[in-house]
Amino acid sequence: MPVGLLYTIGFILALVLALAMTPLVKKFAFKIGAIDKPNHRKVHTRIMPRLGGLAIYIAFVGAFFLVSPFIPEGLLRAQDLNMIHALLVGGTIIIILGAFDDRFELSAKVKLLGQIAAACVVVFGFGVKIDLVNIPFGESMQPIEGWISIPLTILWIVGVTNAINLIDGLDGLAAGVSGIAIATIVVMASLMGFQPVILLSTLLLGGIVGFLVFNFHPAKIFMGDSGSLFLGFSLATLSMLGFKQVTIVSFVTPLLIIGVPLSDTFFAIVRRWVNKKPIFAPDKGHLHHRLRDLGFSHRRTVLIIWGVAAVFGALAIVQSAVVQSSAANWITFAVICMLMFFLQIGAEVIGIVDKTRKPLINFLNRMRLRFKVTSESRSK
Repeated sequence: MPVGLLYTIGFILALVLALAMTPLVKKFAFKIGAIDKPNHRKVHTRIMPRLGGLAIYIAFVGAFFLVSPFIPEGLLRAQDLNMIHALLVGGTIIIILGAFDDRFELSAKVKLLGQIAAACVVVFGFGVKIDLVNIPFGESMQPIEGWISIPLTILWIVGVTNAINLIDGLDGLAAGVSGIAIATIVVMASLMGFQPVILLSTLLLGGIVGFLVFNFHPAKIFMGDSGSLFLGFSLATLSMLGFKQVTIVSFVTPLLIIGVPLSDTFFAIVRRWVNKKPIFAPDKGHLHHRLRDLGFSHRRTVLIIWGVAAVFGALAIVQSAVVQSSAANWITFAVICMLMFFLQIGAEVIGIVDKTRKPLINFLNRMRLRFKVTSESRSK
């Protein structure tokens, strides 16, 4: 079977499985009490079933086993199969953890320990870890010596897993942002010819699209922590698998792929530090909360954030394409500076850190006034 046809069939199978499984999972969630009740922090006003991540997981794994017999011989190497097994086993641990949280609302410490355990399975059980990094203005890929690669990989997996979990606050938001990130990985992996990541990402994307039919506003089911943790774990692992061994990809690229959840998490940490609140304390200052406070509707808020995620994805693809040029380091540096500038401006405009503190905007206003005064004095 041609590889392109295999991926297309896999995507369709995952999509159909998600469409079939989501209503069943919804009934199962109500039956076992995996429900989300409204409170002062949440935007929904009625009891909603959680556990939607289980439908995505079943669609993903089911489609994989359905297409596995038709994978052309020689397409996947032994080390590729090792990577696939790492994602499947680690993802299974995460989905079990998330499902228990959807039903019993586990403590933050228990969830963190479960995420670390899943990351350790990937690192120690299958030997998958970050061992190379491309540093701007350095000599190509720099090896990460010794034991440092282990905590770095675990930190990456746990950090990205929680970043997706933190943005799961509106109907279709986390699923859509994750889908855009996965689609970005599909495009980049296709350009690089990295078959295992294309296969896994295509199947996962099909499951997400099928689930979004029931999850976009007004949602009929929430993905719950089972979904946000599973998608976060999958994104962390796929971005690491896809690019850790490719010397032409800058360290910036994986960060761009998941730029929306990572930046929202960063600003959440800064916000809580500035306001002298615990880092893990929940609040209503996330990107989607602030856009809603500015008057945007539920759907429009989600679509705006999807658009921002798409811009990040496009930048990641462009970055990976131009990084082969002789000016790669300067392009990387320019991308970083531009992103930091516009992220800070955007954060100050919507008040994601503090509604009153706007240091960069105030600085630009002072510079504009100074330039205006200087120009008027010279004209006289």
